[in-house]
Amino acid sequence: MTKTLDEKLTRIAENPTCEDFILADAKDADMAFGISAPGCRRKAESTGTEFRSMDEYLEKICEVVDQGFVDIMLMSVSTSDRLTLGKRLFSSNLVTPAIRANDTTDIWLAGGVGSYGSQPSLPFRTATIDHAMCGHEKCTPEQRRFGADLGLYSITFNNDVALDRTALNAYREFRLEAEEKGFRHFLEVFPPNACSGLAPEDVPRFVNDCIVRTLAGVPRCARPIFLKIPYFGPAAMEELVAYDRSLVVGILGGSAGTTLDAFHLLWEAKQHGARAALFGRKINSSEHQLAFVRQLRALADGKIGPADAVRTYHAELEERGINPSRNLKADLCLSATSAH
Repeated sequence: MTKTLDEKLTRIAENPTCEDFILADAKDADMAFGISAPGCRRKAESTGTEFRSMDEYLEKICEVVDQGFVDIMLMSVSTSDRLTLGKRLFSSNLVTPAIRANDTTDIWLAGGVGSYGSQPSLPFRTATIDHAMCGHEKCTPEQRRFGADLGLYSITFNNDVALDRTALNAYREFRLEAEEKGFRHFLEVFPPNACSGLAPEDVPRFVNDCIVRTLAGVPRCARPIFLKIPYFGPAAMEELVAYDRSLVVGILGGSAGTTLDAFHLLWEAKQHGARAALFGRKINSSEHQLAFVRQLRALADGKIGPADAVRTYHAELEERGINPSRNLKADLCLSATSAH
């Protein structure tokens, strides 16, 4: 069957101003946070452990996929091995499975006490394309259709010629292997994580220029199918979208905040040219993930505005007998949240 992702990408390529919007749930946090990746338990979840288990994490993934409101489910290779290859979760629905294809050192966030994230990003890949596509080394061409054929590749530029050249060389090697094996990717570009040479106001233009320069030497057959970047505001988004209409620009959700933070982020980014959004922590930390995703889909499809989406979400929580983390008034406030 044709997945919704492929249908939307086709329509966006034909008409970049169409209303299609790609929505992804990022459940790849075990590549960054480790034990805390499944999320903290809420008070209603009576158990002796602070964090949910991996089995509970997998259950949430299955629920969101079965709901059918996201176009992509992003996972670690180990999770995809269980669900895409083992359970065949994606064989009978329209959601596309994807894996995190690399784990640069700036996302090594073990226990919240490690210092990797504050050190300049270095390229690294735990995952292999063959393991993602068929679950073992050296897939045959026929086996490559069994697993995920889409991955997220992440890169962080730090305005350091040696570090950034190393990162670009690693990305080139990945692209060549991916093209050879029929593996698609979308490209995540983070802001500098350890750079003293840029003023904050210069970061959006620096990231945009790095994206354009990186892709200038890449033909269509090896390009990312879309981008995932922080939302730096209307001007930076419009600048990148206007430069090349063939680029499908998406945003990352960032850290958890109020419900309005998440809903307004998607809504505003779409108004200024974004055509995709990947939310991880904001979905995972919500009181009810399916209700939260339902409103994200309505926002992405232009059926509701951010404030009304918050009200509708709270109404569903009340119907389900779920106590919200914040009352409606507090959840209708915008707060400053990190994009990385």
